[in-house]
Amino acid sequence: MLRTTLPRTARIGRTHKLSAALVATASCAAAVALATPSQAATPAGHLAAADHLKVTAVATQAHTAKQAASKGGQQYGNNLDGWIRQSLDIMKAKGIPGSYEGLHRNIMRESSGNPNAVNGWDVNAVNGIPSKGLLQVIQPTFDTYHVSGTANKLTDPVANITAAANYAAARYGSIDNVNSAY
Repeated sequence: MLRTTLPRTARIGRTHKLSAALVATASCAAAVALATPSQAATPAGHLAAADHLKVTAVATQAHTAKQAASKGGQQYGNNLDGWIRQSLDIMKAKGIPGSYEGLHRNIMRESSGNPNAVNGWDVNAVNGIPSKGLLQVIQPTFDTYHVSGTANKLTDPVANITAAANYAAARYGSIDNVNSAY
């Protein structure tokens, strides 16, 4: 029997977003429950100050929940996995094709995952414009294919990945189609 499933990254992304929304909702519900003790248990002189603290706590919880929902609860690590996942989210929003596997494979071939890698020996380096970053992009290519919403710095990991994927999409259809130096 043939089963159709979402790619692993789509399943994880949907699960993380749902989990963040549930946690945020539960946190708000708990804050509301804690913020509504019986009036009989609260001395009359402390009611105004206690209510102010409770309202502030609930408002803070609601704001945090709204932020989590707007970001999909997505937190990116400051590491190769986080940079790839953040780039994929930007690529998806901008209509740039590519997969985690395609990006990771090319990054490992080009820089072994070092965002500060610089190629000092190829023809570009000899001509004074060395390839840099995770996907070994030269400055003119970065300038042409830079994706708005990312840092305008060649060695920024997310900007480097996203610009390289944008270039690969224009030239080869997708970063997934690149299997050697490009």
